[in-house]
Amino acid sequence: QAQLVESGGGLVQPGGSLRLSCAASLAVFRGSTMAWYRQAPGKEREVVAQITWRSQTSYVDSVKGRFSISRSYDKNTVYLEMSSLIPDDTAVYYCNTHPPAQQFWGRGTQVTVSS
Repeated sequence: QAQLVESGGGLVQPGGSLRLSCAASLAVFRGSTMAWYRQAPGKEREVVAQITWRSQTSYVDSVKGRFSISRSYDKNTVYLEMSSLIPDDTAVYYCNTHPPAQQFWGRGTQVTVSS
């Protein structure tokens, strides 16, 4: 059974918005710092945003002011609200703990920003 399941990706025009969701098992979610990562073609996977158990957040500079990470304690879900999307945001987006656990990498969800 998958511990983390990402959803919400898709094709969006530049300037558009998307909301990603990551449904987590209680064992993974409880007490953990969670993060969204992304991997663009030909590039290394990078952490985009993270949120502690107490909901303190941090972001990579390239998405500050455009992305917002949050978590729902009753749904064991982590969200990534993305706005003002640009083509450089095109990537497969994954969620995982931070630091990441190898066994929790899922399939991710594809985000494509293109006109």
